[in-house]
Amino acid sequence: MSGGRGWFDEDAGPVVRPYALTKGRTRATSYELDLITLVVARQPLPPNARALSPNYQRVLQGCGYPVSIAEVAARADLPLGVVKILISDLIERDYVVFGPDSSPTTGPSLDMMQKVLDGIRKL
Repeated sequence: MSGGRGWFDEDAGPVVRPYALTKGRTRATSYELDLITLVVARQPLPPNARALSPNYQRVLQGCGYPVSIAEVAARADLPLGVVKILISDLIERDYVVFGPDSSPTTGPSLDMMQKVLDGIRKL
């Protein structure tokens, strides 16, 4: 590295490996969470939630209403794998609840599909 310059530009900010944010863990083992799992923060949050680390705070801020884990990761600007682990921790601490996702196996009802087809035929 000539001239004392690092391998990233000044706008990149500090570079931290994801496992450093999760205390060395690489996957959430307690819960089966995927990209479309819906999560929401409990309201009101317990007073001790303010003592959480900044990364947990960012994740909690993204869970103000039911939202997918993928969207929480995007809002918190954290890697998806890290967010899944942090959300798993928050679920264990009872700060966040998760619910059923809209998985492909629970598609629309036959009646709804017929209404859509009828509407398309009218066009």
